[in-house]
Amino acid sequence: MHEEIETTREVEAIQIPSGDLIRLPAGTKVMITQALGGTYTVATQSGLARIKAENADAIGIDLEAEKEKQSAAKQKVADGDLQGAVWEQLKLVFDPEIPVNIVDLGLVYDCTIKEEEGEKNVEIKMTLTAPGCGMGPTIAADAQSKILMLEGINNAQVDLVWDPVWNQEMISEEGKMKLGMI
Repeated sequence: MHEEIETTREVEAIQIPSGDLIRLPAGTKVMITQALGGTYTVATQSGLARIKAENADAIGIDLEAEKEKQSAAKQKVADGDLQGAVWEQLKLVFDPEIPVNIVDLGLVYDCTIKEEEGEKNVEIKMTLTAPGCGMGPTIAADAQSKILMLEGINNAQVDLVWDPVWNQEMISEEGKMKLGMI
């Protein structure tokens, strides 16, 4: 990390913090500033952008190695702990500007698994550190896609809520340690 690399092909990215979809042409010089949860925040001449895992090859990332990081959630599914597996998957989701997962940031308020007509559906209520964050829909979609990767989950809905209002006291002890707050 923190060395300049060039994209090997045109790659779709999301501009930070606006959340706008952009395209980085092949040969664009970028610097990876954060590689967490299978997404990559890169610095470009135009500012920060977020690249999804399925486009990681464009910046030289080995996707097979990244898949190994999901083993904790897979083990929980095998052990019959679907709720625990969902929480493990949510720990793979990061705000592209903060190096702490959304669970340890205290952004996930509720996680419910409902079984209806033989299907298991997950409902998540989460918030953001700031209501005006343009990355909100992207972070929610990332959480949804991580949950849907779990065997046995048929549907996942992630709703952004604003009550209660998030504050730094909601950050877990581990999150505070990562942020140098304790």
